[in-house]
Amino acid sequence: MDYGIRGKRALVCASSKGLGRGCAEALAEAGVNLILNARGAEALEATAAEIRAAHGVEVATVAADVTTPEGQDSVIAAAAGVDILVTNAGGPPPGLWTDWDRDDFIAALDANMLAPIALMKALLPGMMERGWGRVVNITSQSVKSPIPVLGLSNSARAGLTGYVAGTARQVAPHGVTINNMLPGIHATDRADSLDKGVSESQGITMDEARAQRQATIPARRYGTAQEFGAMCAFLCSDKAGFIVGQNILLDGGAVNATL
Repeated sequence: MDYGIRGKRALVCASSKGLGRGCAEALAEAGVNLILNARGAEALEATAAEIRAAHGVEVATVAADVTTPEGQDSVIAAAAGVDILVTNAGGPPPGLWTDWDRDDFIAALDANMLAPIALMKALLPGMMERGWGRVVNITSQSVKSPIPVLGLSNSARAGLTGYVAGTARQVAPHGVTINNMLPGIHATDRADSLDKGVSESQGITMDEARAQRQATIPARRYGTAQEFGAMCAFLCSDKAGFIVGQNILLDGGAVNATL
């Protein structure tokens, strides 16, 4: 399918690996020129080189922590005039409600709510002026079904979801859409980290921990970054202009809900 976005420019955050990279690769396959961001310069440059070689698109890089004001300034300066924004940042650590204090919540809000909002506020006006734009925020299935040990993530990502719900409807008349993608467990470093925690706490192997988690997913497997990226590319395409302010689950059926 021709997504109608060949030659567009996209900023993809946290894109040196995992779901962010999956999104970047899918956009590159659709002919989109990229600005990739991640904290680690070495992994970022390696990813950029591989995407250039595979898809022949322009790929610039900004090694910066997008959860900080300084990092945001660097990324925003490099991304001036982009047509597509994909926000993404690693989730806060797991724990119990008794573990977290105010500083923990502030850090979670900075990373998973305020950073995406800062990028949107900076880049949406240009999209609106040009009459076309796409924003996709990578959030979590916990927005639909809270995960008890991920209370920090539940809180921050729910706040972002509320912000998007109102903002998306304000920018839609200008040809700009904002939507959220809600991943469940995918085969990424994040899943490995969670499985390692289960392995250590229960005294089982990583394979046993993974099989235990997969058994809770109706699809009986983890998702892939490629599947996730394909949905991102569609939401960024000219075929998705009537999808506004939606929260799209990609979780293999793990969230048991009618709506």
